Amino acid sequence: MSSRLNGKVALITGSSRGIGRAIAILFVEEGAKVAINYNRSERQAKELINRIRKMGGEALLVKADVSNSEEVRQMVIETVRTFGGIDILVNNAGILIRKDFFDSSEQELDQVLDINLKGTYLCCREVAQLMLERKKGKIINMASISGLAQASGLRYPNYVASKAGVIGLTRSLAVLLGPHVNVNAIAPGTIVTEMSASITPYAKKLMAEEASLKRLGQPEEVARAALFLASDESDFITGEILTVSGGRAMR
Repeated sequence: MSSRLNGKVALITGSSRGIGRAIAILFVEEGAKVAINYNRSERQAKELINRIRKMGGEALLVKADVSNSEEVRQMVIETVRTFGGIDILVNNAGILIRKDFFDSSEQELDQVLDINLKGTYLCCREVAQLMLERKKGKIINMASISGLAQASGLRYPNYVASKAGVIGLTRSLAVLLGPHVNVNAIAPGTIVTEMSASITPYAKKLMAEEASLKRLGQPEEVARAALFLASDESDFITGEILTVSGGRAMR
């Protein structure tokens, strides 16, 4: 166990799998207590809780649909009741529906925007009030290089719109919540997770070739970026979008 987050409480949405899971494990290794949020992946969430407890860490399991304001409110209440507060919020919950523009339904558009953008908005609004009362806090939103001007990442307009919205929301909240709360975003490239498992080998090869480092990323590499933004080392950083893409989305 290290101590960069010693005594801190982190709420991590969508943390039963992939990037969120890697963030939760690393935060615990660095001394944080974590609230593990899931909506459908109950088995994976329980497995993660058991792993954290075997590590000697403290973790809370909270089921909530982040697009539902009442469920978000109850998730925050339960986290505060258990741990006494929230120092770090990581808005990681997100979905990607791989359908072409003209084949995508209105329902699918609503689903992507509800989880990726509205969910981030609702969680920020609920937790930021607590952070402002304490005059301290770190919010980390999970964007994507698809929300930036990265040509090959712009294929799915509903996902692109949702992640561009997260970037705009991040910058707006950095102004609104300053000087007490730091709000930043991470924009990953293609990361080896369940979400990327359906990408064809040929497409993955092209994505790797686009990156200066000539490979795809691992969840742990995004987690290390989140750790930096959650730690005291980033106290003078807010409103920034940190790309973790191996050079695929240099700006």
